[in-house]
Parts: sequence; C-alpha cells; structure tokens
Amino acid sequence: MKTQKIYLEHANITVSDLQEGIRFFQTAFPHFKVRGGGKDSREWIHLGDDTTYIAINQALEKDDKTKNSYDRIGINHLGFVVQDVEAIAHNLLSNGYQRDYPKQVEQYRIRDYFADADGNQYEFVQYLSEVVSEKNSYKN
Repeated sequence: MKTQKIYLEHANITVSDLQEGIRFFQTAFPHFKVRGGGKDSREWIHLGDDTTYIAINQALEKDDKTKNSYDRIGINHLGFVVQDVEAIAHNLLSNGYQRDYPKQVEQYRIRDYFADADGNQYEFVQYLSEVVSEKNSYKN
C-alpha cells in the first residue's frame, strides 16, 4: 500500500467573539486572510492561506469556558509548525496575549504556548533539525 501524505487542512473552533478570534490568528499569522464566510445559524469565517485554515464560528451562547487542565475530555491544544517561533511570540506578546505555558527550548525544537481570549491553547513549534528522529526526539 502506498503511503499517503497527510496534513491537517483545517481546525474548526467556536469563539465568544468572532473578531477577537480573527485578531488572535492574524496576530500569530499575519499572512492569514479571510478565505470566505457566511451566516447561517451563526456567523462564521475561514481564515488562512492556500494550504490551511481555521474555521472560526461565532458562539450563539456565551458560556464560561473553564481552562482545559488536560484532565478533562476534549482537545487540549492545536500545534502549528512555524519557521520563526520568536517572531510569533513577539507579535502575540506585544498585542496583549500571554504565554499559557512556559516556553520550552530543547535541542531540536522550540515550543511556545499561547491562549486566545477564550482560553483555547495553541502550540507554536519551530524545529531546529530536518532529521525526523531528532525532530521527534522525546529527550531534551
């Protein structure tokens, strides 16, 4: 059987404030543009580039999301491979976003975690090696 190249095309999230959701992702990824959107039962947009995007939905009900502690069922965070984690961290920090977990500098990668206004966590990882066994190393 031929091995297929697989990648995550999009993630679909619901936020309490659609414009704030757009602001978070465009702060992290300034090249992301609104690819489309609409309004059916709720307002939504697709924000991204030619390869990947985030589907962002406006919540109909404003409930308080409790921070995911990794002890509850659900998605803990979404991870993005990036070329310059420092630039993304600088953009987010200078626009009022806070680290959601301490930055991790390891031998073959740097990881930084930020939360959006609703407490959804995102990991930004920059690999410092092209060697797969090093990129996927579980030793510091």
